[in-house]
Amino acid sequence: METILPKADPLKPKASSATRASAVGESTHAALKMDLNKIVQGVRLILEGVGEDASRPELLETPDRVARMYRELLYGTGVDAGAEITCTFNEENDDLVLVKDIAFSSVCEHHLVPFIGIAHVAYIPNQGKITGLSKLARVVELASRKLQVQERMTGQIADAIMRRLDPLGVIVVLEAEHFCMSIRGVRKAGTRTVTTAARGVLQDDKGARAEVMAFIQNK
Repeated sequence: METILPKADPLKPKASSATRASAVGESTHAALKMDLNKIVQGVRLILEGVGEDASRPELLETPDRVARMYRELLYGTGVDAGAEITCTFNEENDDLVLVKDIAFSSVCEHHLVPFIGIAHVAYIPNQGKITGLSKLARVVELASRKLQVQERMTGQIADAIMRRLDPLGVIVVLEAEHFCMSIRGVRKAGTRTVTTAARGVLQDDKGARAEVMAFIQNK
């Protein structure tokens, strides 16, 4: 008897998805409830709107590719970035923890083009409560995987760490180049935007905040 296999859905995530496995894991896609078919239809309309022939061979697969791209870039939509902090440890140490130069990329919600940069995340543990260093990078990653503005993303990262770790203080600094300024409008390539968000003692104590900023700025 001949076995007939079902035709693969081009929009269904593959087992070897480029999206990393994380504490949030594949459930991020379920939480997102992204309508890929609507994206496909929308991309076809854009192609037609700019005067292209959406049926020519070179563009036939483009709408599907764009839909899969958005599924990867925006999988954090509707997910709390703090969900990545799934483990904590207790150490007899309340000294500063700083992770610098965490690379990220996000999508500007105003023009749907990328902004790309680095994040610096610091916190002062409360009674020795810490988390894995990679969890801080994962919080940045998840916060970036949704339509964003840099100012809001900076605060979301700081607030997520405050909620999950209850530290004495947090400071987050983002530095990014926005393609909406680099490739359109004023077209100032290389321009970087810096945003900060401070919480707890790192918001109230100017001396402590200045000390952390000196560590961050010391390349």
